Amino acid sequence: MAFEKLSNSIHDVNENIQAFLHSNSEYYKLKAFKQGMKGATSLVRFLIMAFLLSTAGVMISFALAIVISEAIGVPSSGYFIVGGFYLIVFVLILVFGKEPIEKLVLRKFSKAVFNDKDK
Repeated sequence: MAFEKLSNSIHDVNENIQAFLHSNSEYYKLKAFKQGMKGATSLVRFLIMAFLLSTAGVMISFALAIVISEAIGVPSSGYFIVGGFYLIVFVLILVFGKEPIEKLVLRKFSKAVFNDKDK
């Protein structure tokens, strides 16, 4: 009789451990899914904002080039000046901007992914 109770208790403990492990694995799957989706939605939002900002930048650049060309009187000069400005900015970012950009992106995405407060 005592052996049967002990056997039943061990069987119950085994079932409880298996149920705990199953629910624990499901929890971590859901948590990983939540973190992945936060990162994915943050990335999509970033790409949409970058596209819109790039489009606005192109339009403003064309307008600025036209204004400069009309002010100088040489039709292509404004385009060369604006293009040269962007080339200088590109070189400066290439030389000095790697570390600040990496820190900014890492900080933003870390905040988006690891922030447990739901909005």
